[in-house]
Amino acid sequence: MAITIFHNTRCGTSRTTLETIRAAGVEPRVVDYLAQPPSRDELRDLIARAGLSVRDAVRSKEALFAALGLDDPATTDDALLDAMVAHPILINRPFVVTPKGVRLCRPAELVREIL
Repeated sequence: MAITIFHNTRCGTSRTTLETIRAAGVEPRVVDYLAQPPSRDELRDLIARAGLSVRDAVRSKEALFAALGLDDPATTDDALLDAMVAHPILINRPFVVTPKGVRLCRPAELVREIL
């Protein structure tokens, strides 16, 4: 089974999700999305396939989110996507892609739905 995880090694939820995938007997393709961020189109596709809004996929807990003024409810999806592409730390994690679907695995247990 081909699985991709958009991973941040410093994130406990991301590490737990990766461990869960490996415990299922699969070695996923691990994308360090901070070093290799998805393109704007790929990010929009991941978000849509996960059934999320763009706002649901942005990491609002990052100080940069408020510093860039993205906490304004009037901020558009396009502006959020632009910020996420320019500053990948703003992408919530981990996104996991399998043949059964895409999930933002927060909490990590959500990965089980698509394994």
